[in-house]
Amino acid sequence: MKAVLAVQRGTPGEAPRMETFELEFEPGQSVLDGLRVLRRDQDPSLAFRFSCINANACKECMMLIDGEVDYACTVRLKEGVTKLAPLPKKALVRDLVTEIAPPDERLERVSRN
Repeated sequence: MKAVLAVQRGTPGEAPRMETFELEFEPGQSVLDGLRVLRRDQDPSLAFRFSCINANACKECMMLIDGEVDYACTVRLKEGVTKLAPLPKKALVRDLVTEIAPPDERLERVSRN
């Protein structure tokens, strides 16, 4: 089976662009599985976040999937086009990655001379 992932790409300050990727998949694989295959086999620069091994950081793969906020690890790949975009109302870092910690909880870099 073949799926097409249409991924919104970009960084802050530049116009977002859509890139499409075609991949083979087995029934039951998740969108996150597909993104990991894409990054490994087609475009290592593709940015998305996940932390499935760490229960305290779960929910990091949340993104817009076909216009709905959902977890990439729970939505299944399907034949045809699936549109992926970063979370709305969150500061964009790059591609599908947005800021997750509130500004007052982020660590600040301190320069050392």
